[in-house]
Amino acid sequence: MVAALVSVWACSLGTPPKVIKIGVDLPLAGAAGRAGTPVLNGVQFFVDRHATVDGFSVQIDARDDAVDGADDPSKGAGNVKALAADPLVLGVIGPFDSSVARKTIPIANVAHLALVSPTVSSRCLTKEPYLPAELSPSRTAVSCGAAGFPTPAQLRPTGTNNFFRLATTDELQGPAAADFTYKNLQLRRMAVLSDHEAYGQALAAAFTTRFEKDGGSVVAILDFDPNRSTDVGVFLRSAKADGAQAIYFGGVTRNHGCVIRAQMASVFTVGEPVPYIGGDGIAQDPDCVRHAGANAVGIYATVPTAIPDAIASAQPVITAFKARHRNATDYGAYTIAAYDSAGVLYAAIDSAIKAAGGKLPTRDAVVAQLAATSAFNGAAGAFGFDPSGDTTERLVTVFESRSADPSLPWAFVVAVDYSAALPY
Repeated sequence: MVAALVSVWACSLGTPPKVIKIGVDLPLAGAAGRAGTPVLNGVQFFVDRHATVDGFSVQIDARDDAVDGADDPSKGAGNVKALAADPLVLGVIGPFDSSVARKTIPIANVAHLALVSPTVSSRCLTKEPYLPAELSPSRTAVSCGAAGFPTPAQLRPTGTNNFFRLATTDELQGPAAADFTYKNLQLRRMAVLSDHEAYGQALAAAFTTRFEKDGGSVVAILDFDPNRSTDVGVFLRSAKADGAQAIYFGGVTRNHGCVIRAQMASVFTVGEPVPYIGGDGIAQDPDCVRHAGANAVGIYATVPTAIPDAIASAQPVITAFKARHRNATDYGAYTIAAYDSAGVLYAAIDSAIKAAGGKLPTRDAVVAQLAATSAFNGAAGAFGFDPSGDTTERLVTVFESRSADPSLPWAFVVAVDYSAALPY
């Protein structure tokens, strides 16, 4: 009689739901939130379309790592600690920013928790050296320590990799810009500037090395300190006298990178005939366009990721997303990368659940399945992860500023694909 009552009671309550959680750590508030929120939207869209995996309901636990409108490493670290403390969290999408990644990777590593980032591209998160010798004009490698960054080993106390990313690494931006300049723009003589920081110096060095290997000549090089002087007029006049057909800039907008473009107007022909080329430190940045002013047309810049808008396989997902999200600001450059980040994490969780006989898998099992990913068919194409956790779909996209209006989007130009072979 008691057994029968217990059975009836259990049936009336139903079986407790099986739940797994996917954590998210992104900037969601303020200025940085304008970039981070479309990433969260991509994750949410995937989960909405795939509400369960192997009988487990999937929930998102999203955390904001922005403080005063900017990515904050300390807040990101706190977020990942909180997510790691929840045994139902089997993986985290994020972070958005490399400085946050340097704080969160060790925390997640000790917790055996997978991080899958759609966006971060700093090489030292996964590989030594910061700049390979083959991309250095002196043929001398620059180590992560020399560039001021912790090594990949220092970020992984357990000795096992738990960090995976869909963006390619920064050292490919310089070669991609060089190949584009030489082959697409068909320019042969360049001047190269950098902004006295490791990121810009590495881009400038890699551009110089690859451009010269392609057959071009770098006629002038300057590494200027933006804290001392931003007037590079003398350099520009000398470069023009030496036959420079364009300027490559390694650096970021905040270091007056696009002020230099404005200065070019007094030395070179304004606009398209004398291109200004850089990396993702200036790409698609409204402030870059503002600083360049009337000379904003003809700026080209690389971004170390695929652009789904130009990929046929991504179009059905983009169409479905925009049918649900009518606000243009809901969709961003990394929305589909976030969608695919959730997808590849789902696939790893699915395999881990099956290997566990349908039970909640361990985090180590999820990490192992991610590490074994070789051909995941995402919306933006097939990719896997190399032994360091980097994507095998190594695409660098070139954009162009075609207006002096900072509110207008930059135009897609071409994708440089190094998936089959590295440029060094």
